[in-house]
Amino acid sequence: MPTSSSVQQARRALGARLRELREDRRLNLTKHAALCGWSRSKSSRIEDGLTQPSPDDIELWCAVCAAAPEAPNLIASLRALTGMFTEWRRMERTGLKRAQEAVLPLFERTRRFRSYASWMVPGLIQSRAYTTAVLRATQQRRVTIDDVEAAVDVRMDRQRILYGGKATFAFLIEECVLRNCIGDAEVLAGQLGTLITVSALPNVSVGVIPAQAERVRMPAEEFWIFDAAQVNVELVSGYLTLSQPYEISAYEQAFEQMWSMAVHGPTARELITVALSSLG
Repeated sequence: MPTSSSVQQARRALGARLRELREDRRLNLTKHAALCGWSRSKSSRIEDGLTQPSPDDIELWCAVCAAAPEAPNLIASLRALTGMFTEWRRMERTGLKRAQEAVLPLFERTRRFRSYASWMVPGLIQSRAYTTAVLRATQQRRVTIDDVEAAVDVRMDRQRILYGGKATFAFLIEECVLRNCIGDAEVLAGQLGTLITVSALPNVSVGVIPAQAERVRMPAEEFWIFDAAQVNVELVSGYLTLSQPYEISAYEQAFEQMWSMAVHGPTARELITVALSSLG
C-alpha cells in the first residue's frame, strides 16, 4: 500500500544524511557495503530513500563511518518516520472504540485546534446521529468488530473539550460538506443544526468556503493542526502524523490561505441555514 509523499521525503532526508557520513569518511559505496557486510545495492537504496534501514543498520553505518555519536539522533529520526503513517486497518483492528480512545490524550493537551474539512463535518462538532452514520459506514467497510455504539460514546464524551474553556477552535469547511448527505436527510439536518449552535460558542470560529469562491488554493486532504506541534492528515488508506517544523508550517500556510477564502460569522451561518432549508 503506498505511503504518503511526506513519508517518502522523510526517508530520503534520512538517506541523504547517511550519504553525507559515508562521503565524509571518503568511502565509496562498494567499500562502505563491504565494511557493513551487505550488498552495494543495499547501501545505495538506503541513501536514495528506497529502502528503510533498521536501527541496527544505522548503528553499523555510523560505526564504519567513524560517526558513532550520530547514531542516536538518526535512530530517533527513523522512529519518528516509522510512526508517521498508520494504516486504518492496524489502528482499528481491535475495534473503533479503541481507535477513538487512542487520540484522546492529544485532544486533551491541545490548546489551539485548527481543522480543515473537504467532505465531512469534523468529528469534534458532529451530532450523535451523524457520528453514528459515519462510524457505522466505517465499521461495515473495514472493521470486523461491531462496537459502533461504544465508539460513538467515546467521541461524544470527547466533545466536552469544546466547552471546557481551555482551548480555541477554528473549523474550516468547504461548502459541499454542508450538502454531503451522511446518513439520510434527517441526520444531515440535525448535523447542520448542531453546526449552527457550535458556531456561536465564544471559543469557536467556523469558516465556510463558498463553492463559488475565487480560490487562491485548491481543496486539500482533510487535516487537523494541534497547537503548532503536530498535524494529522486523513488519507484513504490511513493517516499521517507530521511533527517536523517545515511540515507544520506548510499546513499552517495552507490553512491560512484557505481561511482567507472563507466567510465567517453571520455569513457562514447563512450558508449553513440555506443548506438546511434545502432539505425541506
